[in-house]
Amino acid sequence: MQQNRRRDRRPVRRAGADREPAPAAPVVEGADVVLVGFFSGKQKDFGALMDAAAGELERRGARVVGRVVQRRGVSAGGAARMALPYSSRTLLSYGKVRETAALCARTRAEAAVFAWPLTDRQRRVLTRMLGVPAVSLEPDADEAA
Repeated sequence: MQQNRRRDRRPVRRAGADREPAPAAPVVEGADVVLVGFFSGKQKDFGALMDAAAGELERRGARVVGRVVQRRGVSAGGAARMALPYSSRTLLSYGKVRETAALCARTRAEAAVFAWPLTDRQRRVLTRMLGVPAVSLEPDADEAA
């Protein structure tokens, strides 16, 4: 006879008052920011895309004090997963998140600006892990969906 499977399932998380709100996007005007990009290994022009994103931030009045690039599929890994993020929570690998947090602390950055759209959940998780607000340069993924 089979056991009832309900007993070993994790409880369902309900959206409610216990969840912290996503941080509001800070005004980048006059702020020191770290620019973070996520690119597939197939995308060869990632340097030009990062330069364009830095130029856009500078036009908005921000000062880019550091850059972090996460490339997927450059080293060992499946070709079919190249365009997918390492983590749905952070887009980045855990080591790259730690590297970004250290860069933000070292440069005293006021925000981490992602050249990739972030969901509310990603923004919350990254803000907590990086110690500075995580915002998107592009429109939010939640709004685009």
